[in-house]
Amino acid sequence: MGEHLTFIGSVTAQLVRAVPVTLLILAVSGVCATVLATGLTAMSVARSPLPRLVQRTWTFLFRGTPLILQIFMIYYGFAMVPWIRHGILWAAFRDPVFCTCLAMTCCCSAYIAEIFRGALAAVPRGEIEAGRACGMTGFMLLRRVIAPSLIRIALPSYSNEIIMMTKSTSLASTITVLDITGVAQQVIAHSYRTLDVFCAAAALYLLINATLSTLLTALERRLDVDRTPTPLAPIPPTLEPLS
Repeated sequence: MGEHLTFIGSVTAQLVRAVPVTLLILAVSGVCATVLATGLTAMSVARSPLPRLVQRTWTFLFRGTPLILQIFMIYYGFAMVPWIRHGILWAAFRDPVFCTCLAMTCCCSAYIAEIFRGALAAVPRGEIEAGRACGMTGFMLLRRVIAPSLIRIALPSYSNEIIMMTKSTSLASTITVLDITGVAQQVIAHSYRTLDVFCAAAALYLLINATLSTLLTALERRLDVDRTPTPLAPIPPTLEPLS
């Protein structure tokens, strides 16, 4: 029993050292995918048909193919392109962490863009018309009316996508990235104790996702004006009748 606990402690320490790699992939991919998804959402409501076509094509391609296939195509496939392999971009595309972040950014931006697009369609038209009636410019209307409502509507689905991205970072181990799953596979190759190692890795993923879920739920409650209790107005003092 003591030897088993010692092994679990040693494995956990090795996996914890790989947590920063997992968090780095998640942070870079999450930020870049959100920025790209914002642009795709703007393209989806553009007046010109070309941006709308680009948005629909992007969404169709990256939602319709597996993420692991996209990672393989970027890491292994782009290495066969001469102008990439012998150009200045090779310094980036030979890095497996960069390729993982790029693949996750492209894939997850398609899902987040659909979340934003649905939230944008759900913004009450009355709020927009009221803003226009008050004389707001387009940018002011976006900043004060559309964006706050869109964020509140999209946040629950966006939070789920962030949790899914956290689990998707484990695919980085398929192209030699030593994240949590990658280190776990290395330990298993030397110890042959598959169940113990994967249970320790699963515990770390659960801890990361539980922390993210708690933070995102707190943010959702803070932004949900319908649940925010309004302070009660002070009760005026009772007027005594004049004698």
